[in-house]
Amino acid sequence: MAEGIVQTRVGAMSYLAPARPLTDDEANAELQAAFTSCIAAHNVRLVLDLAAVPLVNGRALEVMLDAHARLGTLGGGLKLLNPNGLLRDIFRATGFDDSVDIGDPVAGPKAPAEAANPRAAGKKRLGDILIARGLLKAEQLTQAIRLQGPLARKLGRILVDKGFVREGDLLEALSEQFALPCLSLRPGLFDPAAAVLLDKEVARRLEVLPLFCVHKVLTLATHDPQSIPAFDEVAAHSGCRVRLVLTRREEILAHIAEAYDVSVHAGAFISTQDRDLELVESHLPDDYAQIDELASTSPVINMVNAVIQRAVRDRASDIHVEISRSRARVRFRIDGVLYEVMAPAQELYPAIVSRLKVMANLDIAERRMPQDGRIQVVTQGRTIDLRFSSLPGLFGEKVVLRVLDKSQSVLDVEKLALSAANLARFKRLLARSHGLILVTGPTGSGKTTTLYAAINHLKSIEKNIVTIEDPVEFQLDIINQNQVNEAIGLSFPKVLKHVLRQDPDIIMVGEIRDRQTAEIAVQAALTGHLVLSTLHTNDALGAISRMIEMGVEPYLLASALIGVMAQRLVRQVCAECKTSYLAPAEVAAACGWPADGSYRLARGRGCPACYDSGYKGRLAIHELVEIDEQLQRRIVAKASIEELCACVQAAGHRGLYDDGMDSVLAGKTTPEEIARAIHLE
Repeated sequence: MAEGIVQTRVGAMSYLAPARPLTDDEANAELQAAFTSCIAAHNVRLVLDLAAVPLVNGRALEVMLDAHARLGTLGGGLKLLNPNGLLRDIFRATGFDDSVDIGDPVAGPKAPAEAANPRAAGKKRLGDILIARGLLKAEQLTQAIRLQGPLARKLGRILVDKGFVREGDLLEALSEQFALPCLSLRPGLFDPAAAVLLDKEVARRLEVLPLFCVHKVLTLATHDPQSIPAFDEVAAHSGCRVRLVLTRREEILAHIAEAYDVSVHAGAFISTQDRDLELVESHLPDDYAQIDELASTSPVINMVNAVIQRAVRDRASDIHVEISRSRARVRFRIDGVLYEVMAPAQELYPAIVSRLKVMANLDIAERRMPQDGRIQVVTQGRTIDLRFSSLPGLFGEKVVLRVLDKSQSVLDVEKLALSAANLARFKRLLARSHGLILVTGPTGSGKTTTLYAAINHLKSIEKNIVTIEDPVEFQLDIINQNQVNEAIGLSFPKVLKHVLRQDPDIIMVGEIRDRQTAEIAVQAALTGHLVLSTLHTNDALGAISRMIEMGVEPYLLASALIGVMAQRLVRQVCAECKTSYLAPAEVAAACGWPADGSYRLARGRGCPACYDSGYKGRLAIHELVEIDEQLQRRIVAKASIEELCACVQAAGHRGLYDDGMDSVLAGKTTPEEIARAIHLE
């Protein structure tokens, strides 16, 4: 029996259990040899156990189909057991499960399924299906039908554009109408061997994606099952019959780059299973020349490229590349939470780190000291900055890449998710000619984004705006941006002193870290400049105490400070799997709501679009305090934080919790997320 496949026999059944992905020629040749060996031994009732197989390609499907057909002529057949969710989707998309039994007793051969015919129009009407599912109202359907003639567009597209139905719901209805599978694309659901059958630019133009080619039948992802000319063009280019799978347009376009530039190690990108459950000492190569040679080879380059492409597509803010005693892993931080997405082979790990260092123009021979660098790439039509940081560990270097996607940056105060009242007050503070405005919160709460949005709101050819940053994250027009460089003694206080000689109107200081910076910022605010900066405190009033603790005189702070805004980032409920429910009695009691079931909240069920978390995307919650005369007097009198809180509460102040619960009632997030973000007990 082949080395990578275990064979056992139970009664008349022979069990074959491959122990790796069936995605390369060697693995598929082993599988074919195992089938041939069984047939030669007159074992014609075979069970293929896929428990340890994370992924298959089109060739593996052909091997299994050929074996099933041959076994059928001998009075036997093939049965599959224990496929994972991805494999089940592959079988469904390709129609493989119409030919081979999956989890059912082998009952002899089945007739091969015909490829799905795009010209086979559905008997049911689309509008009737949507109405029957409760997704569309009759008057909305009538309105959309009236628009078909003037707009010369298909009914489904009009329904989506008008906001009557979601695209996902439309595809499900089309799936019923045309009897086609409807799937959500993800890595592993497309085979690189199928992609080469259609030119990348043709696929992008037609908005289709080849998934698998099995016996000259090309499974094709599309969002429009009636685009007959497109399917004819694909058939002409590929020389194959076309079988359709329905998928959202955005998913097709997002995965085209990955499908056409996928690594030969893509199986590791899909699988999160350990190949060996035995804990052993890792033996990584010590030959640096060998590592460097491997790092320059195409598989490693393609793997690193695929990781970066997927991180950008999935809106990851950080990429963690790390190694432990028994395994290497790649994790993405998405919406503030880390998810494991890849488990590369340990022997490749040093080469992956070396490749990243080459991209960041760093010393690949230095493995004992931390290094920092910058990588800039263009992918999916966007320019992406990656901040590289390495740190030597017990089993090797850990690398973290901070992903800065300029196209996703929020540079508009109108889009900061401020409530109407807070937005008006924040704009009023920004309109002041002088004073100090502080934005506070923990690391990763969006403070810098708020400052950039404020500066973008204020920029004008009539004003001299100067920033001091560490580092400069986004470049803005007509703004004089300066970067701190501690290595040469160019610190925040030193740059700030020189900035004041540059005749500035507005100064942005990336962060107030020490007494000297705090004192200069306060003096600048007192001498006719508008100063914006950030501070690490838990709430808005905590900024007053922190500035005084740094050594700023209370009477100077009271005169300079005009406003403080605290903020947090909370995860939004995923729009793809969003559901509503009545607030339970215990939640209503904790929030001070009536326990009569009158409050309806939202949460996500979990889906592939949100990594099954129920959340996708983030929004900010805010607490804004304007410094009025009463607060000024209390600051000068060195009032305690409790006294300051009592003062603002008496004036009807709304804190972070109040702003967060407004977002909960609006169906944007959940009470649990608000409690997590502001650390409620």
